[in-house]
Amino acid sequence: MKSSMSCKNSENTEEGKMSYYFSKKIQGSFDEALQKVTASLKAEGFGILTEIDVKETLKKKLDVDFQKYRILGACNPAFAYKALKAEDKIGTMLPCNVIVQEKKEGEIEVAAVDPVASMKAIENPELFSIAQQVREKLKKVVKSL
Repeated sequence: MKSSMSCKNSENTEEGKMSYYFSKKIQGSFDEALQKVTASLKAEGFGILTEIDVKETLKKKLDVDFQKYRILGACNPAFAYKALKAEDKIGTMLPCNVIVQEKKEGEIEVAAVDPVASMKAIENPELFSIAQQVREKLKKVVKSL
């Protein structure tokens, strides 16, 4: 599976806006990409709490065709626990979503939410520190693909 890095960070983009995700395009099958993402998340201490098959859901609910697109709700229990202790309403922003989508046959894009960008709205320095640690783990996941 070949890959090409196209990582976007929560740094300023050309338009001066903060990006809320980082991503990478890889070559191969959609199923291979899902397996690789899941294994990489596990290696960084994340489990998959939810998996939404957007293609299937849109077909079933709206009878529309859409590309292969999965939303993985990833959670690192240790960091989730720390975050919940620091801010009891943070559960509204958990788990960390990672998407796997087929851009065209053989070209898969994997993108992960940047938890630092998400946490900017919450003025809690302890939570920001946790988000930075989670960001580094998610970046490692995306870069490892």
